[in-house]
Parts: sequence; structure tokens; C-alpha cells
Amino acid sequence: MPAIQLPWYEQRDVGDGIKQFSQPYIHRYFAANFFHLRGRDADLIIDFGMGLQPLRPLLDVPPDKPLIAVATHIHADHIGAFHEFETRLGHPLEADAFARMSDEETLAQVFRELPNAVTQPPCPGWTPEHYRITPAPLTRQVGEGDVIDLGDRQLQVMHLPGHSHGSIALLEQARGILFSGDVIYRGGLVDDLACSDKGIYRRSMERLLTLEIRIAHGGHGPSMDQAQMREIARGYLQGTAAMATAQ
Repeated sequence: MPAIQLPWYEQRDVGDGIKQFSQPYIHRYFAANFFHLRGRDADLIIDFGMGLQPLRPLLDVPPDKPLIAVATHIHADHIGAFHEFETRLGHPLEADAFARMSDEETLAQVFRELPNAVTQPPCPGWTPEHYRITPAPLTRQVGEGDVIDLGDRQLQVMHLPGHSHGSIALLEQARGILFSGDVIYRGGLVDDLACSDKGIYRRSMERLLTLEIRIAHGGHGPSMDQAQMREIARGYLQGTAAMATAQ
């Protein structure tokens, strides 16, 4: 791939040893957040953007320090650069999809068909028709209750399906931090994809209503405190209940 022509990724420190990445030149529908979390014995990268420019070289991680990559779910805006990492974790319900990275499962074809997929090309001559996602087979499958140990920090896996079959969130209970992927975020939640299920999504929202956190970093939009997260979850539950009544 040709050299980067501009700073493709934006980075900012969100506290607690966490760096948030975003992609300012990508269509808002695919402009996801992803996170680098520093630990004593290992670092963690949660989601990976579209993969239109290399991500791994931007992470300031010593070459001898383990780096764990966790995908919250299979969609293109979160797994484009997943293949750049040696240690790759995800939910077993989407393990086959990570190994294939098919258009139908990743929604890559939706990105390619957008009339304004990017506002700046990632390299000279690039067009959306060039976009493909490299397969990234999981090296470890993780599910509900599994713990990712960074030495001084432990993150528990929560399986919260509905947006997709294998959607997960990571909870660092000691600090009250939730990395929620596309399970919940500040913005319009998506539950009408082929891999979505509104009934299952409702159960995930009900779980979030009881979760005690200090802050949630979502896959899109600004971070949320507990009250904001619960307000979004309640709004979803009320909205889907109203739709069911209307039908």
C-alpha cells in the first residue's frame, strides 16, 4: 500500500491509560471508535476501524510486550485491520465469519456502494471498489464470563447479542469502565441487519440497565456515563415495545 498521504487516524487520550482512535475521513455510518488500553504485562486493542491504512505501526507498544486484539463483532467498521495482529480474540458465534470476512457478513459491500464513502482517499488512486477485508482467523475464542488479563487490569467478556449474533462488550469492573462496541452507544442503534434480532437485543438492553459503571466507551459517538447509558437502553426498550404494540 502506498505511503499515508495525511494523518488518517485521529488519536486522543480519554484517561485511565486508554487511547481512543477515530477515522475522520470516513462516512459517518462507518466512522467507528476503537481503543488501545495499556496494561502492565500486556496491552489491549479493542476494534480496528476500516483498515484503509495500517493501524499496528501507530501503536506505541514495545516489540517484546504482548498485544491482544479483541473484536467486538464482525462488521467492517470494526475489523478492517484485525489481521495486522497476531493474537486475535472474538466470540465463537462469529469465528467462521472472521476467517472468511465475506461481504455479506462484514457489510463491506455497503461501504463500497456509498456515494461518499470517504472525504479524502487513503492513498493516491484509491476508490471504494478497491476495498476488501483480509481474513483474520481467531487465535482464541472468548465468550460470556471469560477474562482478559493484562496483569494489573482484568476485563470480563459480556456476550450481548442483538446487533449481531456474536456482539460482545468488555467490562473492567475495578475501574467501572465498559467498552461496549455497537451494543450501545450515543446515536441511532442498528437492529435491522440480517444478523440482528430485536428480541435478543432487548434482553441485552435489560442487562445493561442493571450494570454498574462509571463510563462506557461505545463503538460510535461520545463516551457515556451510567445515567446516559441507561437512558439509551430504556429508550430502546420503550421504542421496541411501542412498535410491538402497534403491530
